[in-house]
Formats: sequence, C-alpha cells, structure tokens
Amino acid sequence: MAKAGSALEVFQVFLQLGLTSFGGPVAHLGYFRHAIVGRLGWLDEKAYAELVALCQFLPGPASSQVGIGIGLTRAGPLGALAAWTGFTLPSALLLVAFAFSLTALEDAFGTAWLHGLKLAAVAVVAQAVWSMARSLTPDRQRVSLALAVTALLLFWQSPLAQIAAMLAGAWAGLLLFRKAGAKERPCVLKVPIGRRTAWACLLLFALLLGGLPVAVWLIPDRGLALFSAFYRSGSLIFGGGHVVLPLLESSVVAPGWISQTDFLAGYGAAQAVPGPLLTFSAYLGTTMGSAPNGLAGAALALAAVFLPSFLLVFAALPFWTLLRERSGVRAAMTGVNAAVVGLLLAALYHPVFTAGVRDPADFAIAAVALLLLEGWRWPPWLVVLLSAAAGAVLTGP
Repeated sequence: MAKAGSALEVFQVFLQLGLTSFGGPVAHLGYFRHAIVGRLGWLDEKAYAELVALCQFLPGPASSQVGIGIGLTRAGPLGALAAWTGFTLPSALLLVAFAFSLTALEDAFGTAWLHGLKLAAVAVVAQAVWSMARSLTPDRQRVSLALAVTALLLFWQSPLAQIAAMLAGAWAGLLLFRKAGAKERPCVLKVPIGRRTAWACLLLFALLLGGLPVAVWLIPDRGLALFSAFYRSGSLIFGGGHVVLPLLESSVVAPGWISQTDFLAGYGAAQAVPGPLLTFSAYLGTTMGSAPNGLAGAALALAAVFLPSFLLVFAALPFWTLLRERSGVRAAMTGVNAAVVGLLLAALYHPVFTAGVRDPADFAIAAVALLLLEGWRWPPWLVVLLSAAAGAVLTGP
C-alpha cells in the first residue's frame, strides 16, 4: 500500500469520483477500484477486495463505506470524512437544487442520456470484474468458486444472498486454501485508530439506535424526530441503497412530513445524479413541510443517514486487521476474495447489464466504452460523458 497522504488529497480524488460515478453501488466499486488500485496504488487488489468484502457484511451503503474505509486507511479519521464529503457532496447539492426548483424541473430529466450512463456503468463494472478476476481467481478452484457464487446470486436475488455468498466463500476458503493461507503474507491494510476507539464507536452506534426513539418519545422535538428517523434508516440497510426506499417512505410519508408524489419525484431524480443513492435523504430534508427543512433539514438528514456507516466502519476495521494476521482467517479470505469476484460478476449481469443493454446499439456503446477504459486507458469521467452523449444520440426517441 502507498504511503499515507493528506485529507485534502483524499478529498480531491473522491470529489472527482463523486462527480463521475454513475450507475449505482456496484458501479461505484468499479470506479473506486480504477482510481484507488489501478491509477493511484493506494491499496493493492487484495486489500481492496477485503475492504469490499468487509463492507458487504456491515449494514449500510457498501460503496460509501468502502470510500470511508479507503479514506481512513489513507489519511486517518479526517481522511474518512474527506472521502465521504467529496463523494457525497456533488449528488447532495444537485438533489437539494432539484428540491428547491421541483415544480420548474419536473420534466427536465430526460431518459436517453440517462440510458447512456447505464451503458457506461456496464463498461466500468466489466472492467472491474476482469481486473479483479485476474488477481483474485488465478486458479481453477477459485474460478470455480467465483462462478458458483455468481450462479447462487443470480438464482437467489436477496440481500441475504450476498451475506450467504460471503460466508460460503469463507467456508470454502478454510477447506481449500488452508495451506496457502499459512504461507501467504497478510495484505497491508493499516488503520490509524485503536481498539478502544473501535469499541467506543460500536457502543455509540448501539446507544443511538436504541436511545433515539426513546428520546423522541420523551422529548417531542421535530428535529430530534427527523434525526432519529434517518439514523434508523441508515442503520438497517442490508443489500444496497435501494433497500432504504421502504424505510424512508414509512419514516417521512406516513407521518405526513412529505407527500407521496414529492417522495417519488425525488427518488426518480436520485437515479439521475452520480454518487451514493442515500443522498436522496438531502432532498427529503429540504422538502419537509415544516422546519427543520431547507438547507438545515438537508444537512440534518444527510448527517443522520450516513452517521451509522462511519461508526460501523470505525468499529470494524481495527478488529479486522488483528484477525487478518491469523492463517485460518487468511485462508477464509482467499475464498471470500473469490466470492467478491463472483458477486461483482452476478451484479454485472443483473442489474447492470439487464437494465442497460436493450439492443445491439446499446451493446456497441458499452463495448466501445469498455475498450476506451481497458484498452486505451481513457479516464472514466470522459467515458461517462461520451456514453451519455452516445445514449442521447443513438438510443433516444
């Protein structure tokens, strides 16, 4: 792993990612891998795969948690905050702007260029799968394990399936790779916080999850109720950002804080912006019927929904680095790394490929985008822009 850097450096890298990472959580992991592993060398392929695998086990938005983990290992807690801010800020600002001009912009988001962004995501994820497979599945056993995980996830499409796949990969690793795990040197993933801090973060996570509803019952304050609702939603997401939709809907539509129409309009707009889907919470905080709303509501909702991710990543990584020193754990992670390749391959087909490629023209755009990324090494942001333009010209009405 490269030497430590500054929070400003981390912010600049993740701001660029936040401006160009279209396509949802799986595509985000592809963009991260291209920048952090391929271009900058901050992490090697194994360390990145293990960070992805760990975040798959944690509740919360996996891509945002991976970003927080990268920032933490690169520049400490300030680096984690810088990574999250850079990656989250562009989409949050766009959705706040959309909320302030909701009526005027109702029909502003077309579908043709958005379809081009989906095709860019196909290329980005395909590149990530290919690159990670070369490093993490170098033999027949690991290729077979990755394909078995792919089949499992395509037949069993559930948030629980991802956790089951990781557990199955760990079990297979213990059976198949114990000798290799004993010889293999553990990957370098330095975490600049200790176990006491980790325990404190875990305790705070649990106290807020259990204590905030009690506090709202005792103190009927609107701001406290808003923070509690969004913190609970951010704590209970398993399987990606889209899972938060029913949680947030029950939290803000049922009490009458926002109408069903405005809720769905914002959720549709959230699909059109780069970065994490959970920035949808900034839109909701802005459009609340009464205070706190506007910019204050957006900031409060955004902080509440992402706070669990910070606490869980800070709590998990220090213990993970200690466990990783054991040969049995390294053997298990050899299997988990192969399972991560299978997980990404399954996601490449569904939903990324099935949602994006509808006809030969779509396939051609995605194939050219992959060629530009992998063959010509063009920057992802430029490939994203060209794919959006191609989508508007070639796939529009």
